[in-house]
Amino acid sequence: MNTNHNLFIAQLMRLGIPEQYAVPLTYALAALLVCLLALLAIWVIRRTLIHFIIHVIHSNRFQWDNILVRNNFFRKLSWFAPVLIFHIAQDMLLPPDSQWVELLRRLIVCGFVVVAVVSINALLKSINEIYRTVRGSSGKTIRGYVDAVKIIVYLLGIIFVVAILSDRSPWKLVSVMGGLTAVTMLVFRDSILGFIASIQLTGTDMIRVGDWIEMESHGADGDVIEISIHSVRVRNWDKTITTIPTYSLISQPFKNWRGMSESGGRRIKRSLNLDMTSIRFLSEEELEKMSGIQLLSDYIRSRQEEIDQYNKKHGVDPSNLVNGRTQTNVGVFRAYVQAWLKENPKIHENMTFLVRQLEPGPLGLPIQIYVFSNDQVWSNYEAIQADIFDHLIAVLPEFGLRVFQQPSGYDFRGLKNEVNHG
Repeated sequence: MNTNHNLFIAQLMRLGIPEQYAVPLTYALAALLVCLLALLAIWVIRRTLIHFIIHVIHSNRFQWDNILVRNNFFRKLSWFAPVLIFHIAQDMLLPPDSQWVELLRRLIVCGFVVVAVVSINALLKSINEIYRTVRGSSGKTIRGYVDAVKIIVYLLGIIFVVAILSDRSPWKLVSVMGGLTAVTMLVFRDSILGFIASIQLTGTDMIRVGDWIEMESHGADGDVIEISIHSVRVRNWDKTITTIPTYSLISQPFKNWRGMSESGGRRIKRSLNLDMTSIRFLSEEELEKMSGIQLLSDYIRSRQEEIDQYNKKHGVDPSNLVNGRTQTNVGVFRAYVQAWLKENPKIHENMTFLVRQLEPGPLGLPIQIYVFSNDQVWSNYEAIQADIFDHLIAVLPEFGLRVFQQPSGYDFRGLKNEVNHG
């Protein structure tokens, strides 16, 4: 019991208060005074020092330090002041012979540990956001590493709190936990797997925030919005959110469309199935008519000259189109499609450009267009693709070709009418 306490107790006893009441009343008033002083300290620090720091941060030209303010790092750090006041004034809170003195001392030390853990957590969260801000649109993240450090900080915090309260060395507790490795691995299995997976994902640059990924096994098809040690969150195109365990992206296949985005083009790969009964040779009159199509005039002339030279060289009898070489409507159509696509300003010039026949089948002869649009925006890409096939389907009759399609009810009704009128 210090001198101030003795003087205050003596003063209370002079006022007629018995000693058995004066002593606890003195310590109660001292505890109240320390609590008020701690509250005053944190209020003053936040109204002056913290307010000044926040003002400086908001007034400078940097943006990354605003994240520290947004995550309340300085406010959480200010809790050290009241804990420090309790630490300094701990002898005033309880009588020296009280059985609670040692517990109070340990609780105050635990207070330092808790404030440190909370402050470090806010700092780590800020570091992750600052990294994302500095990296900009690259999409790279250190969220997995930050989450791993957070787990370590929390574990160390728990170990130190338990060690302080039990009055044991924290390193002895660590050794005891080392003996429980199997149990620890079982309890933290998902976290350990997630940590390893997040390191692999970020270290090999397999995935970034902002990537468009497709993972059928989890129903994910959209943009990555968050990568953490436990999960990867994907905003699907229907605006739903899919949460994928981080380890699944290592153990299961998924498609990342980043390569398409970085290439500057987006693939168009679609076929137009032609009715094979509409494919035939072209007569001279038909070739002359098609020469009026500007995109085909040079092709038809040069191609016909080549064919005429070949037929003349080999003495081909021109009375039958089967003899020698002759242009077909499907061949001229393919030439038209190539020329028309090359004139299309929305088709990428420096990427794969193919107009080819695929193997004929029950659905006709597929003419496949394999090109890349120079606009990757989904809606624009779909519009470009639709415009191409709108035009090609509409122009088919000019070449005497038909699109193959399964018979519909309309076809059967027409057939029935023909039979009835026949």
